[in-house]
Amino acid sequence: MLSEEKIARINELAKKKKTSGLSDEETKEQKELREEYLQSVRGGMRHHIEGMKVVDPDGKDVTPDKLKKIQKEKGLHNRK
Repeated sequence: MLSEEKIARINELAKKKKTSGLSDEETKEQKELREEYLQSVRGGMRHHIEGMKVVDPDGKDVTPDKLKKIQKEKGLHNRK
């Protein structure tokens, strides 16, 4: 997860971009911070999805085989 300071800086740069524009250095910083933020979000989402178990209305496990394979490789296949 990104620190509160970095998120605040992302928001600060976004606001400044709308009001007065950014310098080249600030544009570069904004791009780097946004990429770091996206990597954090993607990593969290991947972790969340990899821990899921899909069950149909009848209670049958219908988790996709690809996901089961990933869970098995990461030692998550013993979950009930």
